[in-house]
Amino acid sequence: MSLKNFLLFEGTLAGASAGAEFSIGGDEGHHGARVMRLRAGERILVTDACGHQAEASVVSVSKSGFDIELSEAPRHEEEPATQLVLVQALAKGGRDESAIEMATELGADRLVPWQAERSVVQWKGAKENKGLEKWRARINAAVKQSRRARIPELERAVTSAELALLIESAVSSGARVLVLHENAHERLGPIVRDLATRAEQAAETPKDVWIIVGPEGGITGEEIAQFTDSGAIPLVLGKEILRASSAGPAALAALCAALGRWQ
Repeated sequence: MSLKNFLLFEGTLAGASAGAEFSIGGDEGHHGARVMRLRAGERILVTDACGHQAEASVVSVSKSGFDIELSEAPRHEEEPATQLVLVQALAKGGRDESAIEMATELGADRLVPWQAERSVVQWKGAKENKGLEKWRARINAAVKQSRRARIPELERAVTSAELALLIESAVSSGARVLVLHENAHERLGPIVRDLATRAEQAAETPKDVWIIVGPEGGITGEEIAQFTDSGAIPLVLGKEILRASSAGPAALAALCAALGRWQ
């Protein structure tokens, strides 16, 4: 699709038909009118938070927003059978933000900030809301860049103890939880091959696949023990040791290919 512009719609496009008109205001309306400098007649791609997406044309533009008319009935993208969840430890230098931005472009379905023991960045008190706002901005930018029809769910930040409980619950519900750790003995390759075989044979795949990535200083032995006891599988990607910003996206790319998302 060669449409240049893309916007996120705060309402829902469900049930709309070709010719339906919507007014876009707020931050997105301001961005389109003042930053993107949209003009009447321009074609755009619009998506809502529920996986509906459609082509539209700009009808009129004001200082605070613009009106659009759908050129077609919205298409709905169903949630994938196996959802990909990235648990990303808070990291300095914006590496955590870079990771979740790339993860969004690659197709992550849920993103969980993790306050790891060795995280230099600390989200305490009001800093958590500010941190989540920054993550959401990067996620939305990545959704626009990749023209995704579904917006990843961003969850609240968790501590290591809280994450261990989430892992236990996820595993009991049929998820496969993978912890990237440089000293692990198992590798991602066999898991990717197993998922690819299941996808090719239309066999049952896990409900969710989680990837947990630690901070620059790594995951502590105590954290690994907690997560393993909860049902997580420690593994290493390969011989190379990746940064906190690239490890998660690298694993997600392999999983997307294995699950047939890129076919």
